[in-house]
Amino acid sequence: MTTSSIQGTEFTGKRVLVTGGTKGAGKAIVNRLAAGGARILTTARNLPDAHADRERCIPADISTVTGVEHVVREVLEHFGGVDIIIHNAGGSKVPAGGVLAVTEDHWQADLNLNLLAAIRLDRGLLPGMFAQGSGVIIHITSIQGAKPLYDGTLAYAAAKAALNNYSKALSNETAPRGIRVNRVSPGFIQTSAADAFIGRIADNNKTDFNGGLKILMDMLGGIPMGRPAKPEEVAELVAFLASDRAAYINGAEFVIDGGTVLTV
Repeated sequence: MTTSSIQGTEFTGKRVLVTGGTKGAGKAIVNRLAAGGARILTTARNLPDAHADRERCIPADISTVTGVEHVVREVLEHFGGVDIIIHNAGGSKVPAGGVLAVTEDHWQADLNLNLLAAIRLDRGLLPGMFAQGSGVIIHITSIQGAKPLYDGTLAYAAAKAALNNYSKALSNETAPRGIRVNRVSPGFIQTSAADAFIGRIADNNKTDFNGGLKILMDMLGGIPMGRPAKPEEVAELVAFLASDRAAYINGAEFVIDGGTVLTV
């Protein structure tokens, strides 16, 4: 079977929720699963301008309890349940400057978006998955869960590490009931959010964008592949794990970082 034929049929009839799916890696994931025949709903704080995306986008701030509750209601109303959940939404707006630059509000915001949003959505949608006896959940974490940076992403890294722990524990509970849970941990992905983070590093160090990029690359310890990941490369890994081709993979973490993490 060719790659194109797989993409056209592997998710036919599958009901999918992708959080944060209107830009960056999330948008690439939505496009890849849609190419495989999936019916998709996604979330965003602000509706995109494109009409096609607006039709399948739920406007909601999933860093809040009410936002998650709204998404759960919309998914159940439109689909009656869900077969695949991709927890992609995440990020941080904490300024560079180390531990003392991270305020109480920063910590709470990063925990809400990068950890608690996934927990709350799982809690709202898992009853239906348990009832149907099948499903896939993929948590998009980060290599910073194991390789934290102190300057600008301290709270983000801590939240992703907690998400890793939660995801592994969840997989042990859900697998006997037909639901697979896995993690995808990207390194540096070339997205607009990454560019904004580089800009903040550059401003804090009084340099330009290229200087900020070099600082970030140095903080990561370099990337042996010599470049960031493309959103489409992350999406292809997610598609594999969400498909029946990965039917025996559960409770696992898949790192896609070009070799950034040098430990075994």
